[in-house]
Amino acid sequence: MPDSPQASGKVCPQCDRLLPAAEFHRNRRRADGLAYYCKSCAAARSTASRRRRGIGPQKRSATPVGEGLKWCPDCDQVKPVDEFPRTTKSSGRHSYCKPCHNARGRETVQRLYGGTREYHLRRRYGIGEKEFQELLAEQGGVCAICGTPDPQHVDHDHRTGWVRGILCFNCNGGLGQFRDDRSRLAGAITYLRGTTWQRVLIHPGVYQMCSPTRGRPPSPRS
Repeated sequence: MPDSPQASGKVCPQCDRLLPAAEFHRNRRRADGLAYYCKSCAAARSTASRRRRGIGPQKRSATPVGEGLKWCPDCDQVKPVDEFPRTTKSSGRHSYCKPCHNARGRETVQRLYGGTREYHLRRRYGIGEKEFQELLAEQGGVCAICGTPDPQHVDHDHRTGWVRGILCFNCNGGLGQFRDDRSRLAGAITYLRGTTWQRVLIHPGVYQMCSPTRGRPPSPRS
């Protein structure tokens, strides 16, 4: 039986050298479990690719980085690892410290979406400012429930994600508190009818204020 690639080594097609398996990165997706190119050739190819894409040389810290510390390429400062956001990468931390990481995020949002509002609408509801304004115009520029002018909150079905309309802060929050449950909303209407003074028509053009059917009056001390 012939030796396995790990035992006999492997020829790198870039430099045409027979090298030990340790000179190749691991790659579970390949039959031999090793990368196609050796480590040095892979690094050279990666560098060349970065240059073609206009990416500059990878920065390195000018000073040694001690245990529990990490260097940020943007601000060129060595900081405790807790100053770097967590990530699922093998290192457990992002490459840039929290202020630089946030600044990069804001720059990306501005470059790709033109601002945080467009980003928020696209990411949360799947619509942009243009679609928002079209929905608002269809509602006459007012809240779809109470008619308050210039509402700014997108209401959507939490089960399907479909946008239903534009609401004011109070109406949007109210639906959320009632969990979009029509039986709860109907119960609230019934409750208000039984606890709120109402104007009742007793003769044509004559109204009478009727007291609630349940509840109790406020304390004289209140």
